[in-house]
Amino acid sequence: MGRGGSVISPPTAMMVAAYELKSASNWWDQIDDSPLWQDRIYHILAALFGIVSFVALVQLIRIQLRVPEYGWTTQKVFHFLNFVVNGVRSLIFVFRREIQKLRPEIVQHVLLDTPSLAFFTTYALLVLFWAEIYYQARAASTDGLRPSFITINAVVYAVQIAMWLIMWWKPLPIVVILSKMFFAGVSLFAALGFLLYGGRLFLMLQRFPVESKGRRKKLQEVGYVTTICFTCFLARCIMMCFNAFDKAADLDVLDHPILNFIYYLLVEILPSSLVLFILRKLPPKRGITQYHPIR
Repeated sequence: MGRGGSVISPPTAMMVAAYELKSASNWWDQIDDSPLWQDRIYHILAALFGIVSFVALVQLIRIQLRVPEYGWTTQKVFHFLNFVVNGVRSLIFVFRREIQKLRPEIVQHVLLDTPSLAFFTTYALLVLFWAEIYYQARAASTDGLRPSFITINAVVYAVQIAMWLIMWWKPLPIVVILSKMFFAGVSLFAALGFLLYGGRLFLMLQRFPVESKGRRKKLQEVGYVTTICFTCFLARCIMMCFNAFDKAADLDVLDHPILNFIYYLLVEILPSSLVLFILRKLPPKRGITQYHPIR
């Protein structure tokens, strides 16, 4: 109904909807094309990554003060890597405009992609930690877990370095697409790792006696972290597939600040913040049975 009770015809309604859709699209494009908004959004991302990095550092210091007699445990390395990855991301977004001007272009790819590799290593370490707990609880050998972790990471880094060298030698579009699809595959692999070992550990804890101390809290911890990390890496995998084939979804350009903000908020900042919050509990001072030093 229009003013005075008049009826709006279907064609008019469709024109109004099309105009509103176009206006929304123009709003998005105006922000993307504005150097001022680009800098604002990238600096907001830098600040958020900086906060996560600082929180990880504070937690690392608290753990060290709590159990100084232990060396580089899995928990300490996990928080240290979170500190480094988020700190580097913060610096990259502070200097995002300058990075876009670097030549040869391969330097841009290395700077933008290396934190993603380190992010994978950080959370693969959490999968390793859970796998060790799971197999130890079943009185099974864990001797092959750490060598497997090191081998998988070495292969991932070696393949990515090989692709960077090929892009440097002959920068073909197909190589860039393959590199992004490789990241998508690595992310899917990480998501399945969380689903496999997080799910196994969750089901094992469910079978513990109800009166077991800390059972309910540990169940919630494993369930929440598994869900968050599986969703995070699956979303990264899907987005990297779009990023590889659709220029409108390209994350490696300056003029997609809104897309970058949504992507990094959902697949790195929020997951890291939630996981650090869930795993904030300090280890006990004595009688540590599930605290593994890195050897």
